[in-house]
Amino acid sequence: MLPTENRLRRREDFATAVRRGRRAGRPLLVVHLRSGVTDPHAPGESAPRTRAGFVVSKAVGGAVVRNKVKRRLRHLMRDRVDLVPTGSLVVVRALPGAGDADHSQLARDLDAALGRLLGGGAR
Repeated sequence: MLPTENRLRRREDFATAVRRGRRAGRPLLVVHLRSGVTDPHAPGESAPRTRAGFVVSKAVGGAVVRNKVKRRLRHLMRDRVDLVPTGSLVVVRALPGAGDADHSQLARDLDAALGRLLGGGAR
């Protein structure tokens, strides 16, 4: 699972990543990235951590399917959080096809979207 300190929880942080960040879309998901944001909620002088949040709407499926998709995305993001610049906000929004996709398909789309955002690939 994604560690608690790497989870995006506040509504304002989700809004910042979606409205002010860059976006990369794939058939199963859309990734929003706001690079290098300082965390106003973090206590002390520690370096801000990369935080990720997930949006899985009812269009993806019922509660069981939505929770399965969220668990898979959290697991996938755990291995990729170190690739994203420190202090960044990442929001992964699942599209309706994500409910029927398997783990490898979600991983492929997440890698492609993050690669495009971090590497500046062609649109």
